[in-house]
Amino acid sequence: MNSIAFLFDMDGVLVDSNPYHKIALREFCKKHGHDLSEEKLREKIYGRTNKDWITNLFGALPEKQLKAFADEKENLFREVYKAHVEPVRGLVSFLDKLDQYSINRAIATSAPRANVDFTLQLTGIGPYFQTILDESFVNRGKPDPEIYIKTAAALGYDPGHCVVLEDSLSGVASGKAAGCKVVGISTTHTAEELSESDLVIADFEGISPLELIKRLF
Repeated sequence: MNSIAFLFDMDGVLVDSNPYHKIALREFCKKHGHDLSEEKLREKIYGRTNKDWITNLFGALPEKQLKAFADEKENLFREVYKAHVEPVRGLVSFLDKLDQYSINRAIATSAPRANVDFTLQLTGIGPYFQTILDESFVNRGKPDPEIYIKTAAALGYDPGHCVVLEDSLSGVASGKAAGCKVVGISTTHTAEELSESDLVIADFEGISPLELIKRLF
């Protein structure tokens, strides 16, 4: 099954971390003078790089201040989340099946590398992923397709032969714009909100990668 590759977003796909990002975001933003509505969180922040959402919220900032804000928010996130990290339901079995069928895969995330390492270490799923692209690999965050185009290229695949697994609206848009098939995972948004996806699943429980490929292609 080397003709198709799977490209995984991280937050909301490998781990259901967005409730904890929400806690950290609201605490961070309140400290700095912004009260975030649920609508603003879901439409303007989820799935985006720190650079993008911080600039959207605070306007243009000096690079040093932008990095300080990003580091502050992510340190807060890791602190509130560290006791709760676990893979999304059914994920490990799904990854085992990818190994069984020799299906290539990668992580394509808007998160900083520190969060990727933190997540992989605490879930124990690091050995399943040899190819990881984080926010440092792109100039334009989701919904721009850059992350998925580059991740497909890193695996040596045309985007049209890739399945993107995403939970955010900006991530679904990114995957579709890249020319990939997109499976929405309804951890962060409802199935209705993810309707632009080619297929929507609740989690990985009982899901076969071969069945997904059959349904998508």
